[in-house]
Amino acid sequence: MYIPPHFVEVSPEAIAATFEDAPLACVVAQTEAGLIANHLPLLQTPAGDFIGHVALANDMHRLIGEGQEVLAIFRRDDAYISPNFYPTKPEHHRHVPTWNYEVVHVHGTIAFQHDDHAKRAAVGLLTRHQERRLNGANAWRMADAPRDYMEQMLGGIVAFRISVTQVLAKSKLSQNREARDYQGAIEGLKSSGHEGMAERMARRNP
Repeated sequence: MYIPPHFVEVSPEAIAATFEDAPLACVVAQTEAGLIANHLPLLQTPAGDFIGHVALANDMHRLIGEGQEVLAIFRRDDAYISPNFYPTKPEHHRHVPTWNYEVVHVHGTIAFQHDDHAKRAAVGLLTRHQERRLNGANAWRMADAPRDYMEQMLGGIVAFRISVTQVLAKSKLSQNREARDYQGAIEGLKSSGHEGMAERMARRNP
């Protein structure tokens, strides 16, 4: 990934927030059948690796070799930036449109796990995390489903774990603009429905 110095994201908190807010990663790998890409929710463990699962019918676990390198791409929201956002535009018109976005590339090696314990852990940890965020005390639990039904569902998946070898993060958030144009981009994003990105830019206050 091309990352100009002013867009390099080094904040562990910002990177972790991307994993938290955008857990649906695009997992890419080179195989004998060519490049494959699958969109899968991943959860980072306290040790720093990522766990997830795929459908047994998904050829991903047959096409990717054990311990093979994969790339997991996490992408937060993105937004079009119009030159009209910049207060300096009427002064010299030396602006062009661009696009703001936040993305993290996680490189790692993948190991597929077919045992019941790994599959229960992959599903249980991910759903517990998401359910608590969404439903709090009313969170759905695996134990809520009938045992035979849950065993049937678990029989139809394969768990996996990605051991991280490299993390590259990019936050392209108008950091290369002068202060008043940076603020203009924030206001423009708010007016175009991208309040979340605008708030994160405001907190950066470069």
